[in-house]
Amino acid sequence: MPRSTGQKLKLLYLMDYLLQYSDAEHPVTTRQLIAHLAAHDIAAERKSIYDDIEALRTYGLDVEQVADGQLYGYYVASRCFELPELKLLVDSVQSSKFITQRKTNALIKKIETLASSYDAQRLQRQVYVAGRVKTMNESIYYNVDAVHAGISEDKKIRFRYFEYTVAKERRYRRDGAYYIVSPYALTWDDENYYMVAYETETDSIRHYRVDKMTNIATVDEPRDGAAAYRSLDMAMYSRKVFGMFSGREERVRLRFANHLVGAVLDRLGQDVSIIPDGAEHFTVSADVVVSPQFFAWLCGFGADAQLIAPAGAVEQMKAYVEEIAALYR
Repeated sequence: MPRSTGQKLKLLYLMDYLLQYSDAEHPVTTRQLIAHLAAHDIAAERKSIYDDIEALRTYGLDVEQVADGQLYGYYVASRCFELPELKLLVDSVQSSKFITQRKTNALIKKIETLASSYDAQRLQRQVYVAGRVKTMNESIYYNVDAVHAGISEDKKIRFRYFEYTVAKERRYRRDGAYYIVSPYALTWDDENYYMVAYETETDSIRHYRVDKMTNIATVDEPRDGAAAYRSLDMAMYSRKVFGMFSGREERVRLRFANHLVGAVLDRLGQDVSIIPDGAEHFTVSADVVVSPQFFAWLCGFGADAQLIAPAGAVEQMKAYVEEIAALYR
């Protein structure tokens, strides 16, 4: 490497080395820094290293010097992300069902570069979760990007939508025909990523699992349905729609045992009114989308939860439970 080029890159090599190999427990010495530069054909003296460290500090890199017993040298004291923050990011990626295992591993490797090599090893021990169920659609990254393109460009998008058969093969809905919708938001519910969009044909807000969308592209048509989306409270929408299953929205009244108040607030929100019903129970009223998934949520609490009203929804609940019970007679 020509001397002039090497000197121009000198500070970059020093910064990379400090970020990768130093932390409070592992300071690097001047000798190590000189050896690292020599490996890249850059000559350096001890005094020049002092000047370079000062230049990096001026640039904004938080380099500290330590001389305490066996610990001697320089280290990066603070970074863009602290180790607990990186653990949180890595755990989120690892537990995300909609990201494939291959993409998960690639993302975690990139996150590890934000820490020293020593802290990166702690991240590897932190994140392993055996048997985590992951999506099989490898294009999830690009699907999210394509949806965002439609939103930012104020364009409709088209895509094909599939479901899996028992043979784990894709079967496209509408015989493979394209859906054309106006995308407005992405939401995360029940460990899956969903696109919330307006469908002109049905004049309604719809949602689609992003990992089941393929061949996404923007359409040279402006989005419509803006008024319908503006009237939609996304936080309230996610509360009403259980497991993102479609159905008819109704005002329901529910009765629960007192020990379930936490679970009810987690699902229906902190602003729901709790009305005592005797010494052991309480009732709540909420707007929900009545669907099999809603019934399944109630059944999960066994005899400690009951749908009281309206009568039509109660009849649907009875039919749902009886159909399941018939399987075990």
